[in-house]
Amino acid sequence: MDPTISVSKGCFVFKNGATRSNKKTPTKRKRSGQESEATSSLLGKEVTSQPFYAAYTECWSQLQSHIVQLQTESNARTLQQLVEFVTEGGERVGVGECSRFATTTEILPTAALLTGINQPDHLKQFETLTQRLHELQAARVCVLQSRDCATLKAAVESMVYNLIEALSAGTADTQLDDEDERDRDRKRLRRSQCTLKQLNSWYANNFGAAAMKRALVVILPDFECFNASVLQDFILILSAQCGRLPFVLVLGVATAMTAVHSTLPYHVSSKIKLRVFQTQPAPTGLNELLDKVLLSPKYAFHLSGKAFKFLTHIFLYYDFSIHGFIQGFKYCLMEHYFAGNAFALCTNYSQALGRIKQLTHDDVETIRRLPSFRPYVEQINDCKRIIAVLTDDDYLKKKLPQLLRDCLLHFMLFRCSLEFFTELVGDLPRCPLGKLRRELYVNCLNKPITQQPEYKECWQMLSFMSKDEFSAKVSKAIASTEQFLSEQVVPLELGEACADVMRKELQSLKTLLNDVELATMELQPQASDSTSLADARPLADLKQVASRQQLKEQLLQRSKQDRQQSISEYARALNKILDHIETHLVLAHLRPLQNAPPLHELYVFSDISTVRRNIIGAPRAALHTALNNPHFYMQCKCCELQDQSQLVSTMPDLSVVYKLHLECGRMINLFDWLQAFRSVLRAGEEQDELEPAQEQIDPQVQARFTRAVAELQFLGYIKMSKRKTDHATRLTW
Repeated sequence: MDPTISVSKGCFVFKNGATRSNKKTPTKRKRSGQESEATSSLLGKEVTSQPFYAAYTECWSQLQSHIVQLQTESNARTLQQLVEFVTEGGERVGVGECSRFATTTEILPTAALLTGINQPDHLKQFETLTQRLHELQAARVCVLQSRDCATLKAAVESMVYNLIEALSAGTADTQLDDEDERDRDRKRLRRSQCTLKQLNSWYANNFGAAAMKRALVVILPDFECFNASVLQDFILILSAQCGRLPFVLVLGVATAMTAVHSTLPYHVSSKIKLRVFQTQPAPTGLNELLDKVLLSPKYAFHLSGKAFKFLTHIFLYYDFSIHGFIQGFKYCLMEHYFAGNAFALCTNYSQALGRIKQLTHDDVETIRRLPSFRPYVEQINDCKRIIAVLTDDDYLKKKLPQLLRDCLLHFMLFRCSLEFFTELVGDLPRCPLGKLRRELYVNCLNKPITQQPEYKECWQMLSFMSKDEFSAKVSKAIASTEQFLSEQVVPLELGEACADVMRKELQSLKTLLNDVELATMELQPQASDSTSLADARPLADLKQVASRQQLKEQLLQRSKQDRQQSISEYARALNKILDHIETHLVLAHLRPLQNAPPLHELYVFSDISTVRRNIIGAPRAALHTALNNPHFYMQCKCCELQDQSQLVSTMPDLSVVYKLHLECGRMINLFDWLQAFRSVLRAGEEQDELEPAQEQIDPQVQARFTRAVAELQFLGYIKMSKRKTDHATRLTW
């Protein structure tokens, strides 16, 4: 045995001649590693060369660039205010006011950024702030996590070390040449040498000139997680040093400003000059992302109502993470395109026409297996055409351009009608169908919206409106839809065809709205003979009834007919325009997926079970599968089972112990458990070689059993009983 194998005998160093004499070598190695990681792919060439992968990468790159641009615009105002506070207010307050009030009053400029409750998202915001300050060469930035600042000494050392010695791309100064970097590498500080005295001397040497003054920004992204006493002492130290060093403190507050006031007492809060910055709330950011990017008619890919609702529910009820929502949407996009080359047609119309020629027989068969393809075949009356569609690939390829065009036009018209419908019913009292566009999107795609009771309630509210209020609402909806058409639909490839259909509908709505505005509230006059007939009708038309319920129904029907005869001109015009909206916009374009055009599955992802299984894991089910059938994950022949209840000696000890504990009740006798464990291990041996139950158990078997039981207890399946020392209590069922 090699004497250097055992780690219990000491540590052994094997020198390979590597030295750290030149800084450029690891820098180049790091850059080359990053480039190789960016260029290399986990997928082989047989996957990356497929049309579906090209369509996926193209679609995701467009979506990602649009998302980054939108988030940059949303956070630009707050980011600019923070940068101005650091560059101008920070230096002025940090140096000028401290010298004005002398040493008795040290004021530390502090910015409180209300970021929201999600940690990963506002860490990204602070990274953006750091990059912006480094681009402007306005400050040196240090980000302190609460896990690195358990004590005051650790907090000060981490701050000084990050301000002086951080050599990442964000913290390295561009004005330092290679020779200065080598000198600084030779004089690299240890953690124990990182003190405020060292920081003062370093700042005087590097930024002593007035023209080179830079603020020292200390960012605490998770303010609520810091120890209160450590945080108070740390702020007092920074305020005491602000006369010599231009410190600026940035606090990331996840809850509210009351957390700052409750954590910092008066003797600490009097040492800071606090300014509050408000970032965009997470739900507002999500709604903006959905309306402008994911629901944009610019992209051919769509989510079904259930998948869309599932992702939004994860955001609203789990983490409030926009980044997590984007990653979930990306997973849906990947699952959609990786289903096959037939889904590479999910792109704009011109590219889809070019990819139709690349479809193989298997890809065409994938299209024929789509659920919406069968109704398309059943509506064909000619038998020869049916046979050609089902058997002739070339014939189906000739039909695909028109089918794809119908699908793309349908989703464009759906989005335009959704814009009109949102403006129409989004601000009604109690918002029966929802006030947000994403809520209406889900309601329209899941099932026929006209059959929902909330829709009837909205229509009733619209019919109860006054003339001026109803005219203003419909006019606003028409104007919003026209603006949406001109800005987002017309520039697209099939935008003109969609705009022509919508403009005709909007023009007819304007005509009907004009009739509503000109209508009067007076009742239309009724003829005298009709009045006399109406008076005689109850005696002639009432049928013989057998119960009070039938009489009630007849009377209600008679009153409804009388009310319709005495309706006003305005009510008739109002009902006419509401019927037109329902017939030509809601029923015609806001159709659920089951009524969508054929082959709409090429553009809509609806496999919610796969998304739920991979995005929201079920740890207990995964643990049970791993322990009950290790072959499912390990894929080894020794653990392969013919039956799920089978016990094999070659299985891991933990799996054997777990399957044995499933056969027990609430209390498990450890000795009986051990005997069963030993019998499983020796099941393959002959009976005469088996040890009797009363003989001493092999210490190795007992040690294996003890370790497996301890692992099972660590996983939370059992606990040791306090009433019976030789028993364990089962915790799961």
